[in-house]
Amino acid sequence: MNSIFTTTARSVRALTSLSKLNQTNAQWSRLMCSADVQKSLAELVKKDKVVVFMKGTPAQPMCGFSNAVVQILRMHGVDKYAAYNVLDDQDLRQGVKTFSNWPTIPQVFFNGEFVGGCDILLQMHQSGDLVEELEKLGIRSALLDAEKESK
Repeated sequence: MNSIFTTTARSVRALTSLSKLNQTNAQWSRLMCSADVQKSLAELVKKDKVVVFMKGTPAQPMCGFSNAVVQILRMHGVDKYAAYNVLDDQDLRQGVKTFSNWPTIPQVFFNGEFVGGCDILLQMHQSGDLVEELEKLGIRSALLDAEKESK
């Protein structure tokens, strides 16, 4: 009887160790994938002057905040920018939140630097700071031309 208990105990310990090893391997794989995602994101945000991570696409935003970012950029005549749909890839969706240390989507980057989300872009638009920031990127805001025409 004792040998049955001993054998069973050994089997349980072996299975527990195997389970812990599998969990550790899974965590390591997630970390490696996470590191790959972070590296990819660093490259993506530097590839274009303006990068937006959003829900949906510029042609078909899937949330009001993403739509607002698209509309603000459109008002300034910013038509050429990289847009990535986070709804297509959950790793991208979580990865960009970790990368920027910002909990919400959409997220806007200028020249590889995190600008903010919809609320920040809206504040920049309202204060006129967005015109200046776009100018630093070599992008002339369409609002400047509209302002000249109205005078």
